[in-house]
Amino acid sequence: MKSGFENFDKAFENKLRLQIMSVLMVNDDAEFNTLKELLKVTDGNLASHLKALEKEEYILVHKGYNGRKPQTKYQATKLGKTAFKKHLDTLEQLIRNQH
Repeated sequence: MKSGFENFDKAFENKLRLQIMSVLMVNDDAEFNTLKELLKVTDGNLASHLKALEKEEYILVHKGYNGRKPQTKYQATKLGKTAFKKHLDTLEQLIRNQH
């Protein structure tokens, strides 16, 4: 008998990665400092989890400038959105099967 756990995506096992993807699913993009303030995390912690999502090709990084100030924005990829939806669907199915 399958447990359903095999459909979970390891990239989303971390709470912060779930939060990052949740923000990026409902916004076209999000700037690094906005994510940091919204999620109440340190620069290093946020950067490491963004890097992990980037490595999976679930997010894109856009580096640029706002005037003279460097600005880094993140955007969920089509692959990332699909993977996140599948992960959430698996969670929902698991919950439904418990009743």
